Amino acid sequence: MWKLLFHPIFGRLFAAQIVALTGTGLLTVGLGLLAYDLAGGAAGAVLGTAYAIKMLAYVGLSPVVSALVANLPRRAVLIAADMTRAAVALSLSFITDVAHIYLAIFVLQTASATFTPTFQAIIPDVLHDEDDYANALSLSRMAYDLENLVSPMLAGLLLLFFSYHWLFGGTVLGFVGSAMLISATALPPRSLQKARPFHERMTRGIVIYLATPRLRGLLALNLTAAAAGAFVIVNTVVIVRTSFGGTDGDVARALAAFGGGSMLAALVLPRLLKRLGDRPVMISGAVLLTLLMFGQAFTSPQWGAFLALWALMGIGYATTLTPQGRVLRRSAHSADRPAVFTAQFALSHACWLLTYPLAGQMMTAFGKGTTLGALGLVGGLGIGVALWLWPQGDPVVVAHTHNDLPPDHPHLQGGSPQHAHPLIIDDDHHRWPTHG
Repeated sequence: MWKLLFHPIFGRLFAAQIVALTGTGLLTVGLGLLAYDLAGGAAGAVLGTAYAIKMLAYVGLSPVVSALVANLPRRAVLIAADMTRAAVALSLSFITDVAHIYLAIFVLQTASATFTPTFQAIIPDVLHDEDDYANALSLSRMAYDLENLVSPMLAGLLLLFFSYHWLFGGTVLGFVGSAMLISATALPPRSLQKARPFHERMTRGIVIYLATPRLRGLLALNLTAAAAGAFVIVNTVVIVRTSFGGTDGDVARALAAFGGGSMLAALVLPRLLKRLGDRPVMISGAVLLTLLMFGQAFTSPQWGAFLALWALMGIGYATTLTPQGRVLRRSAHSADRPAVFTAQFALSHACWLLTYPLAGQMMTAFGKGTTLGALGLVGGLGIGVALWLWPQGDPVVVAHTHNDLPPDHPHLQGGSPQHAHPLIIDDDHHRWPTHG
């Protein structure tokens, strides 16, 4: 795994991800303090609205932006997105009105909705070996978890000497550093793409995604992960403060337990995936999450047990989500991967758009037990749908018949309309053949 850090392309891309994530972590802390400075006791409502805007930008705009940049050089797209995010972060130091926060978050997250799927779709073109790609996904998962651990500590250290406005300066440096690393990296060119009208470019990723059984199952597992993840993100502070009478440090320790469990799973997953495959591993992670949610709905663990349960939640969370890049990679041709990764980005965040308010509002109205029970039902629903839509075995080579193609079509190569090969939804395969 660690040898990938010295890969001439992936190593720099991973470094760009690290510095950008560090900047994003500082932004999260600084944004909370800015909201409190402007809105006082209503800061929670301001942040809730800001995060809702973030999700709406991810869900609604990512397919549109992806279609707009589909034929542009990928390095230019990534650098432009980073510099846009840096400019927005710089502007936050001068904001004096809550409405301006909403506008800034909208622009920043639109840039992120451009950057992230484009970045994710590059990695399979850089690392062709399946094991290397699995290791890269684990490193990426650990990078997100480290950001959750390191950025708050770095922000706390900076706040000892500077006002919170300087955190936005750190965010600017993170995005500019990411852009500089990407500019110094020779990225593989985009695969040749067929000229398509804008509306087709905008919807192509979602069409491929929803026509592929394993990807429909992947979306259902994203719902399970979002149910558990939303509860952890939204309600950890509430549980630690109210149930345990904890401090800010205790909240940080609980989130660190969740992140530590996720990192542990990321270290083990490459070998596990090589032995068992994607579907069994991801479903096992989703089952673990759902059992943990139901189990905690009817128990009141002590502090030590609570931390252990949060670490197990992290393990289940990473086990469910980390392999998804492998599933996406083998479900699309290189030219269509950016669109399919964008579809995953949009549809998975639609799950969070559902579970975030569910976790927050139910916790306030009904308490921990009912909330975890309801989210456990959502998680169980996700598993059930995944088992139904994602067939066991999930063969790569699929026998099918082309009644829609003329006998002289190049895809048939002069052979029978009935044949078998690795099946991917594309211009010659508009739908998945049904069983039998």
